[in-house]
Amino acid sequence: MTDQPKIPAQAQDKMPADEHKMTPRPDYAPRHPGVGKLKGKVALVTGGDSGIGRAVSVLFAREGAKVAIAYLDEDTDAQETAKLVEDEGSEALLIPGDLGGKAHCEEVAATVVGHFGQLDIVVNNAAQQWIDEDFANFPEEKLRRIIASNIYGPMFMTQAALPHLGDGASIINTTSVNAYKGNDSLITYSTTRGATLAFTRSMAQTLAERGIRVNAVAPGPIWTPFIPGSMPPEKVEDFGQKQLMGRAGQPWEVATAYLFLASSDGNYYTGQCLHPNGGAIVGA
Repeated sequence: MTDQPKIPAQAQDKMPADEHKMTPRPDYAPRHPGVGKLKGKVALVTGGDSGIGRAVSVLFAREGAKVAIAYLDEDTDAQETAKLVEDEGSEALLIPGDLGGKAHCEEVAATVVGHFGQLDIVVNNAAQQWIDEDFANFPEEKLRRIIASNIYGPMFMTQAALPHLGDGASIINTTSVNAYKGNDSLITYSTTRGATLAFTRSMAQTLAERGIRVNAVAPGPIWTPFIPGSMPPEKVEDFGQKQLMGRAGQPWEVATAYLFLASSDGNYYTGQCLHPNGGAIVGA
């Protein structure tokens, strides 16, 4: 069982929250040398500024991909991730803006292709969550915002990317363990992640004849900016200890699932979901 620093009580009044304000900092760093699994590829990672998206961006760069990072407005985190990508000997492109709007998603896809000349991998990872134990009084504005981020965003981004994707391309959507088991304090978030799962399976059927694979990753409790950004301090303290493995996961431990699905290692996977969740037993 991997040791990790204790997580103290903390909170940020912001969603998405900032990784550079977290204690301890999430662990994004790849553990193994790259072998060129994504050499010559261009990947777009939404929400790539921090958390799982940062870990995916850095790992993809280590494996040879050039990485476009779409994010809302977390400039400090995004600039740090871009430097980490460049430190791996790759190239990063930062594209800020609200992915909940179709026009911006179309602009993102056009910018990526205009800059790199191609697009091979789309990781729809950007999302938001809030605690909503009192669902009857959950604000309409927050409900509309989470639907725009977590449902419209991946759908609009996929629409925008499809004209640029060819045979062998890969789309990977971030869902959640909560899409499978539900969560009485994350009702809206869990519902949107269920939509992501259905979207993944449906698009896999639609795009198989074009040679485009569509899969998902359903993380469990991972130490990312989601946690201090959405949970009260007392719930953040020692986050993840109730898992079978007795701890929260780190972003680098999730990023390897995305690499598997993005590379030729995952060539016979489409419409599937991988489960880095620390031991929770859920349906496939």
